[in-house]
Amino acid sequence: MRLFVALDLPWSLREQLAGLAMGLAGVRWVPPENYHITLRFIGEVPRYTAEEIDAALAALRGRGFALELAGVGTHEKAGRVNQLWAGVARNQALDHLRGKVETALQRTGLPPERRRFAPHVTLARLGESAAEPRLAAWVQAHNLFRSSPMQVDRLTLFSSRLGGDASVYTAEADYELA
Repeated sequence: MRLFVALDLPWSLREQLAGLAMGLAGVRWVPPENYHITLRFIGEVPRYTAEEIDAALAALRGRGFALELAGVGTHEKAGRVNQLWAGVARNQALDHLRGKVETALQRTGLPPERRRFAPHVTLARLGESAAEPRLAAWVQAHNLFRSSPMQVDRLTLFSSRLGGDASVYTAEADYELA
């Protein structure tokens, strides 16, 4: 089972983000139903580990909070832009929740996350044919994007099945925040 922990987004915010998803050739836009903010990618685990992860996340306690998306940008791999994203405005409550999730998952025996936490919503994945000047123009045109605040009152454990055009994400469990 391939898992990750994320914040699901309200449909109104998904629609707002989908409005950014146009104007570039050579990109695969992520379907709005797949928009989320990953707190921790877990990867492939056996069923018994998934059950331990579920129990650890169910025991987690935290308070709800508001967050906003702000700006857009790109990620690179091997010197080539491979992803467009909408960023998350700095938020101490989100960082604190992410830390709690990381601690809970390490207690189940998962190794620590090595990547720096950079919260974002992936909007598109880029193929070899995406033109760099057009990408820069797209980022510049949308860089002032800012969403309305969204209330975070739960986190979700998702499973992921890799698919042809897009992965299929299934919410396996929700964990309420106070």
